[in-house]
Amino acid sequence: MPLRTAHAPALRAANWISKVPIVRMNEGVEWAVHVCLLLDWLGTDEPVSTTRLAAGYELPPPYLNKQLQALSRAGILASTPGARGGFRLVRPLEKITLMDVVTAIEGPDEAFQCTEIRRHGLGANQPERAFQVPCTVTTAMRSAEFAWRRALAGQTLAEIRARTEELQPELGDRVRAWYDLK
Repeated sequence: MPLRTAHAPALRAANWISKVPIVRMNEGVEWAVHVCLLLDWLGTDEPVSTTRLAAGYELPPPYLNKQLQALSRAGILASTPGARGGFRLVRPLEKITLMDVVTAIEGPDEAFQCTEIRRHGLGANQPERAFQVPCTVTTAMRSAEFAWRRALAGQTLAEIRARTEELQPELGDRVRAWYDLK
């Protein structure tokens, strides 16, 4: 029989909460961050083709191209058309935040969309004054999303590159060597 303590309910709740995805981003966000880091490690002003970029991670080039075009529209990458075309960074990693990438790929819309369901069903016959106070569910969700966005905006790709290089000091050389061989 498990030992019961006053903290057990809180621990169970914390374990459950930690497994609930708050915001789900498409895989294009991951791909975009990795490609920005890769382009920085390559250190070239020459455009790198989507096919070459995709090969480094075994990604489908057409879908990766869609993500890179979004980064281009956001002013993070430049796109050069043609046979010798591709993508290159136009902003240093110090000037690109995770929020910049997420917004470029996912769009600027808020993750939580309140549809005011409190005005339907049991709330349908309530007077308008019952809805003058903002919905507490919406307020809580927007507060949480604001904290999430602030955390993403507070982290640059340069910081991620630095942490990566602390863990794998040879990675930049490995990237350059791999791309020189392809």
